[in-house]
Amino acid sequence: MIPPGETIGILGGGQLGRMIAMAAAQLGYRCHTYAPEPDSIAADVCGAFTCANWDDAEAMASFAADCAVVTYEFENVPVAPLAGIAPVPVLAHPRALEVAQDRLAEKVFVSGLGGRPAPFAKVDNDADLAAAIARIGTPGILKTRRDGYDGKGQWRIMQPGDVDGLDLPTTPLIYEGFVDFRAEFSVLLCRGQDGDIRFWDTPENVHKGGILSTSTVPGSALVQGEVAEARALAAKVAEALDYVGVLTLEFFATEDGPVFNEMAPRVHNSGHWTIEGAITSQFENHVRAICGLPLGDTSLAARGVVMNNLIGDDAHDWAQILSDPANHLHLYGKAAARPGRKMGHVTRLILE
Repeated sequence: MIPPGETIGILGGGQLGRMIAMAAAQLGYRCHTYAPEPDSIAADVCGAFTCANWDDAEAMASFAADCAVVTYEFENVPVAPLAGIAPVPVLAHPRALEVAQDRLAEKVFVSGLGGRPAPFAKVDNDADLAAAIARIGTPGILKTRRDGYDGKGQWRIMQPGDVDGLDLPTTPLIYEGFVDFRAEFSVLLCRGQDGDIRFWDTPENVHKGGILSTSTVPGSALVQGEVAEARALAAKVAEALDYVGVLTLEFFATEDGPVFNEMAPRVHNSGHWTIEGAITSQFENHVRAICGLPLGDTSLAARGVVMNNLIGDDAHDWAQILSDPANHLHLYGKAAARPGRKMGHVTRLILE
């Protein structure tokens, strides 16, 4: 067990790291963030900040020497440099990053545990793409296997001719068949070092332009009917990885049951509502888990919750948002708004 007063290292300098650090401070921990970008919004609320490239072995070792445990706030942290952190524990274990960073490896892994993703095929060249489209059919979506997020690195293929003239990267790709879904939802869990697993209520999510727009708890009857099966898979994933901390799996709700979309080995945007909407937030429970503390109650703190992301210029409406006293506003401290950039979120509790 890591007692309050020790330092938690956070790899990554964005809003998730910022909210982890704020929850850690409430429990008496100090945080030290490490990120390559000098304009880290997580660093604004941390006691120390190392700005260095991921492959800077000396900087990584110095950072680790200041920490009792290290965690990460996004899944694209390179795995190889983390060897230099030993013997300081990295939680969740980097094997979760290895699975989540490659969409093909992720789908193979989840399929092996009994999960049901959309039909998929590896694409390394034009011949692979043609074969994938012939086998899976259209419509479908072509994605980079690594580094894509919020709709980036994706191309919709509505008919076979759509591939003509595409300026595709030379990196490995994956082709996925479209899923005829009725809703989207995510399963958020926290697993402690003792194997204890707690689930939050399942939010139903709406995306716009590939970016999460709203999360609503509780979800529709269709979503609620698929939660048990989705949770069972999420627990299998957590146990197979010997996972510690918050883990998120995203699903499509279909007439035939939940279809796995992707996993995020970290706290997640669709769980931001838990700050006000649950007895214990995802951020606090993540800190509890990686420090070996007992997990907190994940029950709802209200009858329901709605969380809205503030994207781009939406954050400029902060005065109007705060004119409604029931709104809980979170701004991330980012200096400049731009289209598609997450600037903050608003949570509203449903009490009656």
